[in-house]
Amino acid sequence: EFGVQGLAVPPEYGGSRPDLRMVMAVMEGLGEGSADNGLLFSLNAQMWSVQAPIAAFGSADQRGQYLPGLGSGKLIGAHGMTEPGSGSDAFSLKTRAERRGDAYVLNGRKTFITNAPVADIFVIFASIDLSLGVGGVTAFLVDRGTPGLSVPREEDKMGMRTSPMGDVLLEECEIKASQLLGPEGAGAAIFSSSMEWERGAILSVAVGAMQRELTRCLDYASTRRQFQQPIAKFPAVANRLADVKVRIEASRALLAQVATLKDAGESATMEAAVAKLYVSEAWVQTMLDLQQVYGAYGYMRENNIERDLRDALGSRIYSGTSDMQRLIIARWLSV
Repeated sequence: EFGVQGLAVPPEYGGSRPDLRMVMAVMEGLGEGSADNGLLFSLNAQMWSVQAPIAAFGSADQRGQYLPGLGSGKLIGAHGMTEPGSGSDAFSLKTRAERRGDAYVLNGRKTFITNAPVADIFVIFASIDLSLGVGGVTAFLVDRGTPGLSVPREEDKMGMRTSPMGDVLLEECEIKASQLLGPEGAGAAIFSSSMEWERGAILSVAVGAMQRELTRCLDYASTRRQFQQPIAKFPAVANRLADVKVRIEASRALLAQVATLKDAGESATMEAAVAKLYVSEAWVQTMLDLQQVYGAYGYMRENNIERDLRDALGSRIYSGTSDMQRLIIARWLSV
């Protein structure tokens, strides 16, 4: 109703598409105002890995067909890249796309696909020729209900439990040639472009989540008394809270750098990797520190800090693991 999903849709298709700085501010606000990290994760996954590539690489017909519904929330999208045998090595995928006349036939399996159990439209990555390696990776738009596409299982996750995730199976799944997203062989460029946007916006939610929990913990530490004084007066507690504040400010600054580059039309590959690595690790450590401040109460489910910790742990994996971000950074440093 507030037009959140429309932030990734051009105005001519019913959205607003402001600069990335504004989007990050909105996402941080959502992260601070809502404890439902899974819902916000699903929203971001759709916006940056489905809506953004359709807006940037889709034909006029594709944009007109999908963007209004995705931006208004009437349609739900999923991004199908990961496979059982290709996670961090994303472009080693085995899903095949065979051209047959004016159609493509897809065969393969995708796994850990966010929104898959409820999605109306899938961005599916497949190879038109495995011998071409990265050069064969191509993107397609596949509607739910297309014969040959199924979601055979839904995952039971440690965290982000309100974000549905599942496998996508493609068995002789025939789609029209007009459902090709971008040209053949452009899949790697489409995927990389999506990840830059996603790593910036999706982690702004984490900044808001850290601020939400810091505010709550500050109130607890100021009222919880031990040894005749609030526990916030003890250096061991105060220093933890100070470290959390530093992480929040540093995270916001790193994400702002990504936004500045993207808004200027420049590449932010390394900067996005730096932000992804730092913010995801900062979110996990922040939840551990705040849980320690709460003590035994922080270990209880009623406190809810354990939910944030479980949700935070996933951020070191999705949109590229922390290890992969270090590898990207090292490559840019020519190490």
